Amino acid sequence: MDALPDGVVQHILSQLSNARDVAACAAVARCWRDCMPFLPSLYFPRGAFESVGVGPASAVAAADDVIGRMVDAAARLEELVVYCPFSASLLPHWLAARAATLRVLELRVESAADDKSGHLDSIGVATSLEELRLLALRMTRAPAWGQMERLRVLEVVGAVLEDAAVNGAVAACPNLTDLALLGCECAGEAVISLAHLERCRLDFVGSGNTSLRFAAPRVSSLEVQGFSLIYLQGGNRLKHLTISKNTGSVYHVEMGKLPELDHLSLRGVQWSWGAISSVLQCAGEVKHLVMKVEFCGDYDTLQPFPELDLVEFFNSHPKLHKFEIHGAMFAALCQKNSLKKLDSRFVIPFLEHVLVTVRSPLNAEQKLDTLESLVRYSVRLRRMVIRISQMKNCHGAADDFFAEICKFAYMNSGRVCIE
Repeated sequence: MDALPDGVVQHILSQLSNARDVAACAAVARCWRDCMPFLPSLYFPRGAFESVGVGPASAVAAADDVIGRMVDAAARLEELVVYCPFSASLLPHWLAARAATLRVLELRVESAADDKSGHLDSIGVATSLEELRLLALRMTRAPAWGQMERLRVLEVVGAVLEDAAVNGAVAACPNLTDLALLGCECAGEAVISLAHLERCRLDFVGSGNTSLRFAAPRVSSLEVQGFSLIYLQGGNRLKHLTISKNTGSVYHVEMGKLPELDHLSLRGVQWSWGAISSVLQCAGEVKHLVMKVEFCGDYDTLQPFPELDLVEFFNSHPKLHKFEIHGAMFAALCQKNSLKKLDSRFVIPFLEHVLVTVRSPLNAEQKLDTLESLVRYSVRLRRMVIRISQMKNCHGAADDFFAEICKFAYMNSGRVCIE
């Protein structure tokens, strides 16, 4: 290292970001310590200041001291990532010191979760920020960030939020292209209206009836989880759409036609049939469809799905290449009346891959007829997977049904397999 030019040494050391590595190298020699101003990134991991015999308060005090000195020394700092506990009261000073150069900020603010003095509002002074990630925070009001015009990426993970905080934070970042709110507890109504948004993931936990009003004319990928009422505007460029609710029900989904949609996934314990029908009617051009909903019905009443006409279903979605259907929804597709309509003129033109999950041996004959029809009329079918690993075996007909499925797979060897 002594034989290398100073510029090369500076370049090598500038690739460091972990605080421990930076501190170790700075202790080697004065010339190495002089490379601190050229560091573009600093990363303080979760346990950076934890050691045997040191209490949480001492660890926080050590973190505050070291983070402050390193941030002050890194005159060209562009990225700051802090996962270790720290005092929120010092955050305004750190951000003000590097407001002109900071581009990426990532904070785990669990230690400051109950702070009510508004120190997180100081994020607004870093007007050059392009990416902001916040973990484990509590926000009960709209942040006073002003307008963060340069911010393109906003991620909030594991937070407890009020709907006013969500709406205020999003409104403060009008030029976002990527938005992710993951594992967040929130109730009320989330309103998101962003002209430049392209990718969005919203994962709200809890059983409450949270609603979403979403308007983003440029969005191409949208994943939402945990909403009971969804109003979507501007889906003309949407290619990937996932709607799910792990607890509670999806009561209503309202949207326009989705002409560019490639992938659609509907998941959850309970959906109203009106919500499912609304989405399917708007997704006539979809190429990959996943339908994994356990029950139908409104509010607390669990009901079976109404009959689905197989011919009308595939005629309404003629571009399907991949189709995944599970349990009760597959049973709804297996109806005698729709199977009677099948004739030589009916064809499923582009379907290549089918995944069917069978949960019950009831109505075995109709289910086998439907499987056979999918194979017969799908002229491009390459693979059908029948998943029976979760089939309920309490019914006496389960063994006979399984034998018939095995026979069906054998007769269509190469295209049909059992999982």
